[in-house]
Amino acid sequence: MISVETAISELEEKITQFIELCQQLRAENTALRQQILNLQADNKSLHKKIKTATDQLRGLLDKIPAD
Repeated sequence: MISVETAISELEEKITQFIELCQQLRAENTALRQQILNLQADNKSLHKKIKTATDQLRGLLDKIPAD
């Protein structure tokens, strides 16, 4: 039979592990949210560059004579 002290000690250890896991997951979640923000900013920048390049290409194509 397991003693009450042992059971409490085991429960305390499991709670401690759970708290540490929650803190780790919270930190990981924060890092992932920041990574998403950074990637969204990169994506927006790339879309702007693509639009600029597309507009420039269209401008050049419009200058080509249609013989």
